[in-house]
Amino acid sequence: MSRAAIELQGIGKAWGEQAVLKQMDLSIQEGKFTALLGPSGCGKSTLLRIIAGLETPDQGRLLINGQDATYMEPAKRGLSMVFQSYALFPHLNVADNILFGLQVRRADRQQQKERLREALALTNLEGLEERKPGQLSGGQRQRVALARSIVSGHRICLMDEPLSNLDAKLRHTVRHEIRSLQQRLGLTVVYVTHDQTEAMGMADHVVLLNAGNIEQQGSAQDLYGQPNSVFTAGFIGSPPMMMIHSDHVPVELWPSRRQYDQPHRVLVGVRPENLNLHEAGEQHVAATVVHQEFQGADAYVYVQLDDGHTLIVRAPHSRSVQAGARCGLSWNPVHAFYFNQDSGARLPTPSADALTAAPVAVLP
Repeated sequence: MSRAAIELQGIGKAWGEQAVLKQMDLSIQEGKFTALLGPSGCGKSTLLRIIAGLETPDQGRLLINGQDATYMEPAKRGLSMVFQSYALFPHLNVADNILFGLQVRRADRQQQKERLREALALTNLEGLEERKPGQLSGGQRQRVALARSIVSGHRICLMDEPLSNLDAKLRHTVRHEIRSLQQRLGLTVVYVTHDQTEAMGMADHVVLLNAGNIEQQGSAQDLYGQPNSVFTAGFIGSPPMMMIHSDHVPVELWPSRRQYDQPHRVLVGVRPENLNLHEAGEQHVAATVVHQEFQGADAYVYVQLDDGHTLIVRAPHSRSVQAGARCGLSWNPVHAFYFNQDSGARLPTPSADALTAAPVAVLP
């Protein structure tokens, strides 16, 4: 069983009167890849900087490998950091950039040579040792930053949106390389990103932040399959979960309506891939086709409900619809989620009897 490499106990941080982190408790497991995910301003970078020692919390304790590191100097924390900007020295070649930390610490020359050879092999940089950063591509510069982290020998690596400067194709490649390195070396990685694709595709554990709080944490499958709030449901998934006001949902699609005391305050959430398009009918949610986007294997069909809200339906690429046409939406109630419209909190799952009572005609 893995132990906690990093523990945050009631960590709080404010800028003036603005609370950035609100008494946060978090345990990051040794040897695991943990992603801090959330929109701009949610506190994820501030949290990473506190772990790194670049910021001091206003309250709470930080433990690294069981030792109180709340006010410990950054150099004594036993971790490395990979920045968004690469932070390479333009006048140094690849080898000297990678070895810079070891050279400052006056490490044994033979040790430097061995670690450099290992890091170059792991990051596919062999043959580029004499090049300057200006002679490298963006992906190669990022790999130099990773190699520098590897030679440090530290078991904890912090990464602050390291792929945001790369194009989409290169991000996919480097993402795979980072994950492979983490698994081969058994590193504890804390990875900050606003990109859910990065977090979901790389991390063992995803921590979703919202306005200085942990909204939800768990595996990518947990957050996608069991969102505990409207925020999680709307942030995880591409396209995100679609929310439909209960007033527009026929009873056939909501057999558990009577379970809730205030059905007019309930939102029904359905993933785009679980929405079905039909000709308009009484057992369906009425809508109008706005337009269709071809996405290769799939097509995204944008429809507008009669209350003005726009939803996205993921359909087979062969499905063709006309803009302006009236249509109906349905779904299997087993795939629906229910949320309190006021608080955003997820409501209890309806009983199995209620779900199976739905008419077969509306099931996919």
